[in-house]
Amino acid sequence: MSAGRIVLVDDEADMRLSTAQGLDLEGFEVDDMADAQSALERVGFGFDGIVVTDIRMPGMDGMTLMSRIHEIDADIPVILVTGHGDIQLAVRAMRQGAYDFVEKPFDGQQLAEIAARAMEYRRIVLENRVLRAAAGQADDLETRLVGRSNVMIDLRRRLRTIGPTEADVLIVGETGTGKEIVARALHDLSPRARRPFVAIDCAALPAALIESELFGHEAGAFPGALRPRYGKFEHARGGTILLDEIGSMPWDVQGKLLRVVQDRVISPLGSNEDRVLDVRFLATSRQPLEDEVAAGRFRADLLYRLNVVTLTVPPLSARREDIQLLFIKLVQEAAARHRRAAVAIPPQLLAEIVERAWPGNVRELRNAADRHALGIALQPAEDRGPDQMRLAHRVAGFERDVIVATLAAQGGRLKPVYEQLGLSRKSLYEKMQKYRIDKSLYSDAGDEADP
Repeated sequence: MSAGRIVLVDDEADMRLSTAQGLDLEGFEVDDMADAQSALERVGFGFDGIVVTDIRMPGMDGMTLMSRIHEIDADIPVILVTGHGDIQLAVRAMRQGAYDFVEKPFDGQQLAEIAARAMEYRRIVLENRVLRAAAGQADDLETRLVGRSNVMIDLRRRLRTIGPTEADVLIVGETGTGKEIVARALHDLSPRARRPFVAIDCAALPAALIESELFGHEAGAFPGALRPRYGKFEHARGGTILLDEIGSMPWDVQGKLLRVVQDRVISPLGSNEDRVLDVRFLATSRQPLEDEVAAGRFRADLLYRLNVVTLTVPPLSARREDIQLLFIKLVQEAAARHRRAAVAIPPQLLAEIVERAWPGNVRELRNAADRHALGIALQPAEDRGPDQMRLAHRVAGFERDVIVATLAAQGGRLKPVYEQLGLSRKSLYEKMQKYRIDKSLYSDAGDEADP
């Protein structure tokens, strides 16, 4: 029986091999790789193992890798391997969330013991998540995609249905709504969860190298191609490919991508042989691709191949009832990430953030939560139009938001709400009926109802 799964990252081949062999002898299942980006493709929210990484590496270093992993799941243990004289750096890493560190040269048994403790911690975290889900509390998907609005409940339901299938999915949503989070959730819910998740930013690929980056090339395929190279498509074999902002892909490459999606085969540059590709395709777009097709910028046949299923990620403007709960969660996460004590959120602030437009959606709201956790005041909101300036509308909206914010802060318990707001119980009930506020939406799981 395996002692657990370890993703090992070290750019030094000899060191990586000897460390992997030592951990393998201790019963661990080791995936060793030479760069941090490859490790990120193996780690998802439901990842059931740990990560051991060298700190000093070319490209993305171990500290950055740890930060990126904790953005996916803050409870994935990361053990850092430091060189001689890097103790101060290791201490800083511990403050930023590293599980532990070892200094080179280290004893293999020492690393195995730390890894075993980290693995036990990860096992307990995952078991607790399952128990919370069984008790009716938030499961992994609800933790990633927060919201009690109907649109979010429906999105999570569709994800649970579509995730375990092999269907290709087109994910549409405004900037900052969390399209990549949805894509990762689909991957983690699928049978491919243990295989790579390769995200390709179609807008960032250099035009001159895009085909080589995606399809790979043989030696001599073009000047400078001294040896064969796998493309990103082959690198994801057995896993999931995310084509981020696919509407930015050049027209001529779209035609070649159509064949890949349709036949699941690729031909590297300089090769006459087809290679079978075992992957699932996900794609994202900020605007409906039908509009791009109509404008002549996107191929209709590629759209029809990609959108076997289309998921729409709602903007915050379509789920304003989620903003306060989401902000509370983001502030808590930001406080933990920045090593700050729990931060109080005044009801007036919670009421104010609902009135804001948030064109950057969850990404912009997360930045605001970070500023609040760091003690930096939020920037003044811009006017939202003449309808929002009517006095009666603004007063009613403010009153409703204050009640909702206080309910959320008190876990749905009414007595501390009407006492804090200086209302009678009857007045609070009347206002809740007037504004159609359902207190059950804000009740903590397991709390007893008010008498």
